[in-house]
Amino acid sequence: MARSAALRTMDDTDGATTTTSRKKRSTGGPVAESELQEVVTSIGPKIRELRSMRGLSLQQLSDRSDVSPAAIHKVEQGNMVPTITTLLKIAASLDRPVSYFVDEEEAAPSSVVFTPATERRSVYTSHEGINLEGISGPYGQYFVATAIATVEPGASSGESPLRHPGEELIHVLSGTLEVGVADRTMRLGPGDSVHFRTDREHRWRNTTKRPAKAVWMALRPA
Repeated sequence: MARSAALRTMDDTDGATTTTSRKKRSTGGPVAESELQEVVTSIGPKIRELRSMRGLSLQQLSDRSDVSPAAIHKVEQGNMVPTITTLLKIAASLDRPVSYFVDEEEAAPSSVVFTPATERRSVYTSHEGINLEGISGPYGQYFVATAIATVEPGASSGESPLRHPGEELIHVLSGTLEVGVADRTMRLGPGDSVHFRTDREHRWRNTTKRPAKAVWMALRPA
């Protein structure tokens, strides 16, 4: 199944009609229609499975993706077909390419992922003032996700503390980063590291006037 056909169907009614018509002429009609429907209906369960694997609530995935919890729930239950924009946001927040949700067959996972310094992918985050450049393999194939984080002056994790399953390790390369875990607050400078369980309340912020750069590693339960 061509990925573009499924995407056009989700985003544009006219495009869906045109694509389906071409498919009917080339493959006989009913079979193509059935295959297309299978791809579309598999999107919701895939999103729900990945959200569950990462221990995310609907609200947490909503915060990450900027898609309402109600919309995500409808997509997961198969009551709504996401637009391309919505699917792009959800896919990015779950660290998966859109092709994962619309291709009938997934590519075999690679045991080695090489990431050149000039080809680091941007990792989505709902927090403002922090830029994440991924340096690890695709989340889902690997348990650990690692990024080079640049935290701008004044940026923080927000007013409410974070709490979710897993672990995180932060190693500061330059600048200063303040990290709080439970009732302990640590000020990390170049060369300092902190490793903690994320099922405890935690927060981070840059209280200085200079950007901070760090290697940020996250381990999520399978």
